[in-house]
Amino acid sequence: MIVDVWSDVVCPWCFIGRRRLQKALQAVAGSEKVVVRHRAFQLQPDAAGVMPTKELLAKKYNLNPDQVESSQANVCSIADGEGLCYDLSNTMSGNTGNAHRLLKWAETQGKEAELLEAMYSGYFEKSQGVFSDDELLGFVAQVGLDQTQAKEILDSKEYADDVLQDQHLAQQLGANGVPFFVFDMKYGISGAQPQEVFNTTLEKALEESVTA
Repeated sequence: MIVDVWSDVVCPWCFIGRRRLQKALQAVAGSEKVVVRHRAFQLQPDAAGVMPTKELLAKKYNLNPDQVESSQANVCSIADGEGLCYDLSNTMSGNTGNAHRLLKWAETQGKEAELLEAMYSGYFEKSQGVFSDDELLGFVAQVGLDQTQAKEILDSKEYADDVLQDQHLAQQLGANGVPFFVFDMKYGISGAQPQEVFNTTLEKALEESVTA
């Protein structure tokens, strides 16, 4: 059984949702053979540069600085409940197309999950960027992938079509935000829902896959 997960590496709820899915996979019997597949979703596909996330949130949702800080503190508190140590005070936002292209390449090397985890942890817990070539190559080295090959990917347009196809498929399935989880293309979870939702959805999908 395949669980497709649409996410963006700068989406705080996506890392939280990832942890909840992982907990479900550990808790639900029969999950050993489940394959989790990353699907690209860019929150800002047209962004030309980077800007402080606080400024983006204030502009996008018409919030004042105190409201932005309160919103981020709430997210950090929820992340803490999942064993994550968020620091959102200095995060930047921008185009994540290159990060997703590298994740697509990492999938061919059997390192997609490791690279995604490194990017999430670096961005949300260590105030590291995920936009420049140097920043991205640092994550590549961290998980033992070839930096020279990764730089060749970054200097090309390779895997760009794969990223676009993922984005289009998400739209066809009715997703207009992330995280978005689809179990065997039958059951979907939109957002970082409570742990019980992940457990029960996974159980139901596994039961159907066994019956089929």
